[in-house]
Amino acid sequence: MGAASAGKGEDLAEFGDRRTREPTVRVNGVPVWKGLLPPAAQAEVLCEVMKIAAVAPFVRPITPSGRPMSVEMTSAGELGWVTDRSGYRYEPRHPTGVGWPPIPEPVLAIWRMVSGVSRLPTSCLVNRYGEGAKMGLHQDRDEGDLSWPVVSISLGDEALFRVGGTTRRGRTESLWLHSGDIAVLSGETRLAYHGIDRVRSGSSGLVSGGGRINLTMRIVDRS
Repeated sequence: MGAASAGKGEDLAEFGDRRTREPTVRVNGVPVWKGLLPPAAQAEVLCEVMKIAAVAPFVRPITPSGRPMSVEMTSAGELGWVTDRSGYRYEPRHPTGVGWPPIPEPVLAIWRMVSGVSRLPTSCLVNRYGEGAKMGLHQDRDEGDLSWPVVSISLGDEALFRVGGTTRRGRTESLWLHSGDIAVLSGETRLAYHGIDRVRSGSSGLVSGGGRINLTMRIVDRS
Protein backbone atom coordinates (compact mmCIF):
# COMPACT_ATOMS: atom_id res chain seq x y z
CA MET A 1 0.00 0.00 0.00
CA GLY A 2 1.42 3.40 -0.88
CA ALA A 3 0.60 6.99 -1.66
CA ALA A 4 2.26 9.96 -3.25
CA SER A 5 3.57 12.56 -0.85
CA ALA A 6 1.30 15.58 -0.41
CA GLY A 7 2.36 19.19 -0.82
CA LYS A 8 1.29 20.38 2.62
CA GLY A 9 0.89 24.08 1.85
CA GLU A 10 -1.52 23.52 -1.03
CA ASP A 11 -3.18 20.62 0.80
CA LEU A 12 -4.03 22.56 3.95
CA ALA A 13 -5.21 25.62 2.05
CA GLU A 14 -7.60 23.58 -0.10
CA PHE A 15 -8.77 21.57 2.91
CA GLY A 16 -9.33 24.70 5.00
CA ASP A 17 -11.69 26.14 2.40
CA ARG A 18 -14.13 23.34 3.27
CA ARG A 19 -14.43 24.16 6.97
CA THR A 20 -17.85 25.79 6.74
CA ARG A 21 -19.39 23.53 4.11
CA GLU A 22 -22.66 21.87 5.13
CA PRO A 23 -23.10 18.10 4.62
CA THR A 24 -23.70 17.26 0.98
CA VAL A 25 -26.27 14.55 1.64
CA ARG A 26 -27.87 12.57 4.44
CA VAL A 27 -28.37 8.83 4.25
CA ASN A 28 -31.14 7.80 6.64
CA GLY A 29 -30.29 10.88 8.68
CA VAL A 30 -26.51 10.38 8.75
CA PRO A 31 -24.69 13.44 7.35
CA VAL A 32 -22.09 12.79 4.65
CA TRP A 33 -19.62 15.36 3.35
CA LYS A 34 -19.00 14.18 -0.22
CA GLY A 35 -15.47 14.90 -1.43
CA LEU A 36 -14.53 16.87 1.68
CA LEU A 37 -10.90 15.73 1.44
CA PRO A 38 -9.10 16.85 -1.71
CA PRO A 39 -6.65 14.40 -3.32
CA ALA A 40 -3.59 15.83 -1.54
CA ALA A 41 -5.28 15.48 1.86
CA GLN A 42 -6.34 11.92 1.02
CA ALA A 43 -2.72 11.04 0.17
CA GLU A 44 -1.48 12.66 3.38
CA VAL A 45 -3.92 10.71 5.55
CA LEU A 46 -3.06 7.48 3.74
CA CYS A 47 0.64 8.09 4.43
CA GLU A 48 -0.25 8.45 8.12
CA VAL A 49 -2.14 5.14 7.97
CA MET A 50 1.01 3.49 6.62
CA LYS A 51 2.97 4.84 9.58
CA ILE A 52 0.35 3.47 12.00
CA ALA A 53 0.50 0.05 10.35
CA ALA A 54 4.32 0.03 10.54
CA VAL A 55 4.03 0.14 14.35
CA ALA A 56 0.75 -1.75 14.84
CA PRO A 57 0.32 -4.08 11.83
CA PHE A 58 -3.04 -4.90 10.31
CA VAL A 59 -4.55 -8.14 11.65
CA ARG A 60 -7.60 -10.13 10.60
CA PRO A 61 -9.56 -10.55 13.83
CA ILE A 62 -12.12 -13.17 14.72
CA THR A 63 -15.53 -12.63 16.26
CA PRO A 64 -16.46 -14.09 19.67
CA SER A 65 -18.09 -16.98 17.78
CA GLY A 66 -14.75 -17.77 16.14
CA ARG A 67 -15.60 -16.48 12.67
CA PRO A 68 -12.82 -14.55 10.90
CA MET A 69 -13.78 -11.06 9.77
CA SER A 70 -13.28 -10.19 6.10
CA VAL A 71 -11.60 -6.86 6.91
CA GLU A 72 -8.18 -6.30 8.41
CA MET A 73 -7.83 -3.90 11.35
CA THR A 74 -5.44 -1.78 13.35
CA SER A 75 -5.87 1.29 15.56
CA ALA A 76 -4.27 4.49 16.81
CA GLY A 77 -4.82 6.43 20.01
CA GLU A 78 -5.00 5.58 23.68
CA LEU A 79 -7.20 2.54 23.00
CA GLY A 80 -7.81 0.23 20.06
CA TRP A 81 -10.92 -1.78 19.28
CA VAL A 82 -10.32 -5.53 19.20
CA THR A 83 -12.37 -8.68 18.90
CA ASP A 84 -11.53 -12.30 19.66
CA ARG A 85 -13.02 -15.25 21.54
CA SER A 86 -13.13 -13.03 24.66
CA GLY A 87 -15.52 -10.54 23.03
CA TYR A 88 -15.67 -7.05 21.56
CA ARG A 89 -13.74 -4.43 23.54
CA TYR A 90 -11.14 -1.67 23.64
CA GLU A 91 -7.58 -2.46 24.70
CA PRO A 92 -4.52 -0.26 25.33
CA ARG A 93 -2.27 -2.52 23.25
CA HIS A 94 -2.14 -4.20 19.85
CA PRO A 95 -2.54 -8.02 19.94
CA THR A 96 1.25 -8.30 19.53
CA GLY A 97 1.71 -6.37 22.79
CA VAL A 98 2.92 -3.05 21.38
CA GLY A 99 1.16 0.17 22.32
CA TRP A 100 -1.03 1.85 19.74
CA PRO A 101 0.62 4.83 17.99
CA PRO A 102 -0.93 8.27 18.56
CA ILE A 103 -3.71 9.52 16.29
CA PRO A 104 -1.98 11.59 13.58
CA GLU A 105 -2.57 15.33 13.51
CA PRO A 106 -3.99 15.36 9.92
CA VAL A 107 -6.64 12.88 11.10
CA LEU A 108 -7.43 14.94 14.21
CA ALA A 109 -7.87 17.98 11.95
CA ILE A 110 -10.77 16.21 10.24
CA TRP A 111 -12.36 15.46 13.62
CA ARG A 112 -12.14 19.15 14.54
CA MET A 113 -13.89 20.13 11.31
CA VAL A 114 -16.93 17.88 11.45
CA SER A 115 -17.41 16.35 14.91
CA GLY A 116 -19.09 19.37 16.52
CA VAL A 117 -17.33 18.72 19.87
CA SER A 118 -14.18 20.15 21.42
CA ARG A 119 -12.98 16.95 23.09
CA LEU A 120 -10.54 14.95 20.96
CA PRO A 121 -11.01 11.26 20.13
CA THR A 122 -9.19 8.63 22.18
CA SER A 123 -9.36 5.89 19.53
CA CYS A 124 -9.08 5.67 15.75
CA LEU A 125 -10.00 2.29 14.29
CA VAL A 126 -8.53 1.61 10.84
CA ASN A 127 -10.23 -1.00 8.64
CA ARG A 128 -8.68 -2.27 5.41
CA TYR A 129 -11.08 -3.77 2.85
CA GLY A 130 -9.58 -6.03 0.21
CA GLU A 131 -11.29 -7.96 -2.57
CA GLY A 132 -14.67 -9.26 -1.36
CA ALA A 133 -14.48 -7.68 2.10
CA LYS A 134 -17.60 -6.23 3.70
CA MET A 135 -19.01 -5.22 7.07
CA GLY A 136 -22.39 -6.43 8.30
CA LEU A 137 -24.96 -4.13 9.86
CA HIS A 138 -23.88 -3.23 13.38
CA GLN A 139 -24.00 -0.52 16.03
CA ASP A 140 -20.95 1.19 17.52
CA ARG A 141 -21.79 0.77 21.19
CA ASP A 142 -18.60 -0.33 22.98
CA GLU A 143 -17.46 3.22 23.77
CA GLY A 144 -19.11 3.71 27.18
CA ASP A 145 -20.66 7.16 26.87
CA LEU A 146 -22.61 6.94 23.61
CA SER A 147 -23.37 10.66 23.43
CA TRP A 148 -20.05 11.33 21.68
CA PRO A 149 -19.95 11.22 17.84
CA VAL A 150 -18.19 8.75 15.57
CA VAL A 151 -16.38 10.31 12.59
CA SER A 152 -15.72 8.08 9.56
CA ILE A 153 -13.18 8.78 6.78
CA SER A 154 -13.26 6.89 3.47
CA LEU A 155 -10.12 6.41 1.36
CA GLY A 156 -9.57 4.38 -1.80
CA ASP A 157 -12.14 2.19 -3.53
CA GLU A 158 -15.83 3.09 -3.48
CA ALA A 159 -18.03 1.32 -0.93
CA LEU A 160 -21.77 0.82 -0.66
CA PHE A 161 -22.68 2.26 2.74
CA ARG A 162 -25.97 1.04 4.22
CA VAL A 163 -27.64 2.81 7.15
CA GLY A 164 -30.65 1.68 9.13
CA GLY A 165 -32.37 2.85 12.26
CA THR A 166 -31.69 2.03 15.88
CA THR A 167 -33.29 -1.40 15.56
CA ARG A 168 -31.85 -4.15 13.41
CA ARG A 169 -35.03 -4.60 11.37
CA GLY A 170 -35.50 -0.91 10.60
CA ARG A 171 -35.71 0.58 7.11
CA THR A 172 -32.31 1.08 5.46
CA GLU A 173 -30.91 3.47 2.88
CA SER A 174 -27.68 3.10 0.91
CA LEU A 175 -25.12 5.46 -0.59
CA TRP A 176 -21.86 4.92 -2.47
CA LEU A 177 -18.99 6.40 -0.48
CA HIS A 178 -16.02 7.66 -2.49
CA SER A 179 -12.47 8.42 -1.50
CA GLY A 180 -12.41 11.65 0.50
CA ASP A 181 -15.98 11.35 1.83
CA ILE A 182 -16.64 11.91 5.54
CA ALA A 183 -19.64 10.63 7.53
CA VAL A 184 -20.63 11.36 11.13
CA LEU A 185 -22.81 9.27 13.44
CA SER A 186 -24.12 11.54 16.20
CA GLY A 187 -27.25 12.57 18.03
CA GLU A 188 -30.27 10.56 16.90
CA THR A 189 -28.13 8.55 14.45
CA ARG A 190 -25.32 7.72 16.89
CA LEU A 191 -26.68 4.19 17.38
CA ALA A 192 -27.91 3.67 13.83
CA TYR A 193 -27.19 0.26 12.40
CA HIS A 194 -24.74 0.63 9.53
CA GLY A 195 -22.41 -1.44 7.39
CA ILE A 196 -20.61 -1.86 4.08
CA ASP A 197 -22.37 -4.20 1.66
CA ARG A 198 -19.62 -4.29 -0.93
CA VAL A 199 -16.57 -2.51 -2.28
CA ARG A 200 -16.15 -1.60 -5.94
CA SER A 201 -12.71 -3.03 -6.56
CA GLY A 202 -10.39 -0.91 -8.72
CA SER A 203 -12.61 2.20 -8.58
CA SER A 204 -9.81 4.31 -7.06
CA GLY A 205 -6.08 4.47 -7.67
CA LEU A 206 -5.27 5.97 -4.26
CA VAL A 207 -4.27 2.76 -2.47
CA SER A 208 -1.41 0.91 -4.12
CA GLY A 209 -2.72 -2.51 -5.15
CA GLY A 210 -6.34 -1.44 -4.66
CA GLY A 211 -8.68 -1.64 -1.72
CA ARG A 212 -10.46 0.65 0.69
CA ILE A 213 -9.25 2.18 3.94
CA ASN A 214 -11.76 3.43 6.51
CA LEU A 215 -10.82 5.35 9.65
CA THR A 216 -13.37 5.83 12.42
CA MET A 217 -12.58 8.12 15.34
CA ARG A 218 -14.32 7.64 18.68
CA ILE A 219 -14.21 8.92 22.25
CA VAL A 220 -14.01 5.93 24.57
CA ASP A 221 -14.97 6.31 28.23
CA ARG A 222 -14.02 3.23 30.22
CA SER A 223 -15.32 4.41 33.60
